Amino acid sequence: MSGVYLLGVDIGTYSSKGVLVRQDGSVIATQVVPHGMENPKPGYFEQDADQVWWSDFVKIVRGLFEKSAVKPEDVAGIGVSAIGSCVLPVDKDGKPLRPAILYGIDTRASKEIRFLERRLKKEFIFQTSGAHLTSQASGPKILWIRNNEPEIFSKTRWFLTSQAYLVFKLTGKPSIDIYTASGYAPLFSTKERRWMEEMGDLITPFDRLPPLYWSHEVVGTVTREAAQLTGLAEGTPVVCGTTDAAAEAIAAGVSAYGDMMLMFGSSVFFIMKTEQMISTQRFWSANFLEKGAFAFLGGMSTAGSLTTWFRDQFAQQEIANFGADGAYSLLAEMAAKSPVGARGLICLPYFEGERTPLHDPEARGVLFGLRLAHTKADIYRAILEGVAFGIRHNFEEMKNEGVWPNNLFAIGGGSKNPLWMHIVADVCGLQISIPQQQIGASYGDAFLAAVGVGLYDNLSEIKKWVKVKEIIEPDFGMHERYQEPYHIFRGLYPRTQSLMHRLAKYVEKMNILN
Repeated sequence: MSGVYLLGVDIGTYSSKGVLVRQDGSVIATQVVPHGMENPKPGYFEQDADQVWWSDFVKIVRGLFEKSAVKPEDVAGIGVSAIGSCVLPVDKDGKPLRPAILYGIDTRASKEIRFLERRLKKEFIFQTSGAHLTSQASGPKILWIRNNEPEIFSKTRWFLTSQAYLVFKLTGKPSIDIYTASGYAPLFSTKERRWMEEMGDLITPFDRLPPLYWSHEVVGTVTREAAQLTGLAEGTPVVCGTTDAAAEAIAAGVSAYGDMMLMFGSSVFFIMKTEQMISTQRFWSANFLEKGAFAFLGGMSTAGSLTTWFRDQFAQQEIANFGADGAYSLLAEMAAKSPVGARGLICLPYFEGERTPLHDPEARGVLFGLRLAHTKADIYRAILEGVAFGIRHNFEEMKNEGVWPNNLFAIGGGSKNPLWMHIVADVCGLQISIPQQQIGASYGDAFLAAVGVGLYDNLSEIKKWVKVKEIIEPDFGMHERYQEPYHIFRGLYPRTQSLMHRLAKYVEKMNILN
């Protein structure tokens, strides 16, 4: 083995992060590169695979080597993760044919979902995929390309997801991990862990879908060309990697059955490790990252993206005086002075539709109860509470399906906001553990690489790396005070759903946001 360092890189929605760690998990260096996301039409969200994903990867790797003085030949293995699942068509040379279509926030394939449900029947899709089709599914997005961009579809050699493109650029080999493949419904059978070849005529020929791997399996090694571009050593092993949320779950310390990660990124994502595949109507089930482990999953469309939106639109003075990060801290201080319930203001956080448990791409955001007396602090607190109410809604629906976490680990940018974490604990009445290491998915990527090259036996050994920094206990007095605002929150969506859908159709017809 060439060395005792592991490299992990994660490509997120608004930034990419990388880490170099020793074999024991101690951090040598970190690197962050911000980037943007394209929104060319309402419901369309895209990123350029070369200008964002690969460019960020190269910058991060070179930056880590400059900061750490670690020699490239001393890196034992490389793990990657990225937003997902995404759809990126590439040609026979691996060149992207269009910008990548992003995960569940991209809702362009609603017509294709309805078509597949009619053609295949909802129950068949549910039985084979472990979930119903939603905007999170990649199969309908591939069909969208086939229907709307036939020239691109005809030139496609591989449909890759985000981290798979990085692995391809590094090794020259196509791949997808079994966990992420579950997001390619209805093309993938979660129970049989295979591509559904019989879907070839309906969506895409089977040979355009990449080979399947477990997330910690080595796909190949760094090629000479990739080594020259990145500064990595030729021949360094590269594991398959996974979607960012799954890597984040490893980084959070999810190791035992019943452990659940609550990821606060641009969106909220839940992953609970289970002993068996759970049949669920409102959530998702998948194979997890290694054989014998399964995942119960859910996700909200917006969380950190809402706080970013609010800061950028309504806190320009705070940004000018204290910088972007300082503005977040000041807004949190202001929101802490607003009382529980934000003085009678309720936020539905469905600014880009909603995933679980609503599965409604045409849901819309609402600020309900506005009065002239309301302040910036009240509105910001209402946003934080609205996300917390959405999380509680998810937990209540999980409980209805017989699922409940034994341990809850919060990770991601939002978990660094103490006010927000206390609001979530109080609203949900649940204890939340905050891991000491808050690097995120790239830390989990490094551990995937460590397992892949044989430094550890299995993913449960992540407990040797991850320690809990803080445990947030719910205040049940505050929990009671949140009951009425929460029940008003729950009543708002069903009472406005038809109007939301009507408005979404009007916006699409008039092309207002393009």
